[in-house]
This record gives sequence, structure tokens and C-alpha cells, in this order.
Amino acid sequence: ENSGTAVGIKCTDGIVVAVGKSQASKMLVAGSNRRVFGVDAHTGIAVTGYAADGRQVVNRAREEAQSYKDTYGHEIVPSVLNNRLSLFMHYFTMYGSLRPFGASAIIASYDQDLKMPELYMIDPSGSGYRFHACAAGKGSNAANTELEKLLNRCGDEGITTKDAVKELGRILHIIRDTSKEKPLELEMGWLCAESGFKHALVPKALVAEADEAGKAALAGATIAAAGGGGNGGGATTTTSTAAAEEKSAMEVEE
Repeated sequence: ENSGTAVGIKCTDGIVVAVGKSQASKMLVAGSNRRVFGVDAHTGIAVTGYAADGRQVVNRAREEAQSYKDTYGHEIVPSVLNNRLSLFMHYFTMYGSLRPFGASAIIASYDQDLKMPELYMIDPSGSGYRFHACAAGKGSNAANTELEKLLNRCGDEGITTKDAVKELGRILHIIRDTSKEKPLELEMGWLCAESGFKHALVPKALVAEADEAGKAALAGATIAAAGGGGNGGGATTTTSTAAAEEKSAMEVEE
């Protein structure tokens, strides 16, 4: 909850995942506190929570992917990776001698048999679901609300990965409380037609553009809030009560 927000969205031409990280120190080298990783050529994972726990989840995902390929001679199927990683995380909730993982994971993977990308999220309890869009970590309720609005706005036409990069940057900025939090650093990954459906980090130029667009959106929202302060904060209370209902709408029916 205190480590940042991870979001992911399925697009018309792929999947984009992003993590908004608070800069713990001005002396920290940008990009050193990574939260988006590659699992294999066609799979990436974004984690939020305790960084050390997240790295162990990533290592396990890589082991499962390699084991599957050694056994079957084929890249791991996204649903299989989701199931195996869910079972692994759930195992640590079953015994008193272990503690649950303090991390959630968002998986973006390309199914080479179905020829389509798939998005999954696994929480610390070991529950893993397939989503059209999802969020985890700090501010996940507000992020889910914004993702739901984005999906409704795009409708059946959907959204491209390049447009999604900007939208996720905007969402990660506007859900923050700038008066209490440290400066934000964005980290993004995608797998799309442009990358040959191989997982890769989003080019720095696009991330920087999304960061600037997010800052502009936050500044505009701050000005609008200051001008509409007489409304009594009705919109704020509505957001928190609707978030739980909207999360289920983004889950993929299987």
C-alpha cells in the first residue's frame, strides 16, 4: 500500500503495464528501483509492494517459464503461468511458519496459440484473475475508477498502446496526493505489435511524454478543485463508494 501503484490495460494492439514509484531519495539513481521485469520473451510482470518480495515473485515466474519451456519445448501459456504463480503465492498463506508475500503482481503475456495478449493480476492471497484493466497497490481503488472510466470512454473501439501509455501516466499522477507524497517516477512496459508481441520497456521518450501529460492533467485537476471547493466534496465521496463495484466490471468472464 505504501510502495506505489501498478496499473495495466489491454489495448487493441497489445498490453501496457505501468508503475508509479515515489522517489525515496533525491540521491537515488533514476531507474535503479525497478518494478517492471521481463519473465521470458513474450511475458512481462509489474510488481508493487515490498520490493524484495516482488523480486522473489519475479524469480519464481522466471523459473516456472523456464521449466515449462524445458518440459514442453514451448513458451509458457499465460493462463498456466497465472495458475502456477497464484498457487505459489497462496502456499505462503497456509502455514504459521511462513508469511504471505507483501506484493501484488500484474502479468502481461502473449498466447502464441490463441494469437492474443492476456492480462492477469495476482494479489498476496494467491487469487489470480484475468482482466481488461486492473490496478494494485496504493490508490488502487481510485486507479480502478479511472480505468473503468477510460474503458467506457473508449467503448468497442478500444485504445492503442501508445494512447494507453499517456492515459496510464495521467492516471498515476491524478490519483496522488501531492501535498503528502514525494515526486513520482514512472516505469512502463508493453508487449504490442510494434515490439513483435515481445515484452519490452516503453521507450524513454514516450514515458517522458506521458509524465509531462500527467503533470499537466494533475495541475488542471488541482485548479478545477480549487475553483469548485464550494461543492462540499460530493464527488470525492462518490469515488470511494463506487470503486469496489467497478473492479468486478473489469474482470474477464471465463
